Amino acid sequence: MDSFVNKFKKSTSTWRDQDMIVNFDVTKEFSLPTFDIPPCHNPIEFLKSHTDENSNPECRIKFKHGTTTLAFKYQGGIIVAVDSRATSGSTIATQNIKKVIEINPYLLGTMAGGAADCTFWERELGRRCRLYELRNKERISVTAASKLLGNIVYSFKGMGLSMGTMVVGWDKTGPKIFYVDADGTRMKGDLFSVGSGSTFAYGVLGSGYDHDLSDNDAAELGRRAVYHAAHRDAASGGNIHVYHVKQTGWEFLGIRNFDDLHWEYQDQPKPSIIGDVQPMMLNIQE
Repeated sequence: MDSFVNKFKKSTSTWRDQDMIVNFDVTKEFSLPTFDIPPCHNPIEFLKSHTDENSNPECRIKFKHGTTTLAFKYQGGIIVAVDSRATSGSTIATQNIKKVIEINPYLLGTMAGGAADCTFWERELGRRCRLYELRNKERISVTAASKLLGNIVYSFKGMGLSMGTMVVGWDKTGPKIFYVDADGTRMKGDLFSVGSGSTFAYGVLGSGYDHDLSDNDAAELGRRAVYHAAHRDAASGGNIHVYHVKQTGWEFLGIRNFDDLHWEYQDQPKPSIIGDVQPMMLNIQE
């Protein structure tokens, strides 16, 4: 019996000793992941020849994406609103995909384009932001986080990535929104909408946006913009997820179903512009 117990005591001790040995290789920790690429002389040209509009239609790979995501700044912080529909060509794959990646308690990332690309690289961004925080004893800024993501995707430019993301957060200098896409484009702004329904969302945001909106009105504006975009865009739909980014971090404001919102908005009185249009028409006739 004693020999049996001593045997397992020894193995446990050995395991603990091995577990405490830490090999930290900087080049491996911060290097980009490697992927299998087409077995040809020039992988980039191979991908272009199979995705370009001028290539042979029989071998062309057609990527069809659709979504509606938006974010805008106002006096109370930032509102982020997204839909939840994922499509595979003309087929609705799911109505419940989460298009907001919670990078850390102060940073959010949105997804538009290929769901796999956005999810993988924004999670990789979250890992690097955490390493930065551990190494420097402070949170990474929104500017630096967006630059990290921009540098990562730029290194894969022309290799088929499909991403149109927004990096949203609050740091020591206040709220910030950055747009980053698969070409390495990185832009700072106060209002962005990304996806196939973005043109419709911009129409609602342009008519209702004001920097002095209250928290409730700002959330309702984001919700309405995504709803109206999904009403016109077949690739958007499902549910609306709304987040509020403020100085204490982001807050999830809830999920609303499009069908419920449709009947709620239909029962509300419509704004009338006849009274505003008639005087203009009379002036023109005179």
